[in-house]
Amino acid sequence: MRYDVPRMAEKVQEFKHDLVASNGSTFVARAFADRRGNIWIGWLEFESPDGRILRTGEETSQPSRDAVAYWASGLERIYLEGALGRAK
Repeated sequence: MRYDVPRMAEKVQEFKHDLVASNGSTFVARAFADRRGNIWIGWLEFESPDGRILRTGEETSQPSRDAVAYWASGLERIYLEGALGRAK
């Protein structure tokens, strides 16, 4: 399954620590939000130093952009590592 980036996506969080995938590649994690009708969805993107980007599907749906940003602000490293493992 392919996850396309919505056209009006907004970055709501960039995480401080690099993550290491099972193959040894490093990634920077970011959380994004996009409005879909009356809700906002959030997902994660992981970018490697060579520009490769992996994305998760929808990770959360919230009533506002700020609520997605709040959700992202509470994500722990272990959650991000799991999300990197399922990102495509």
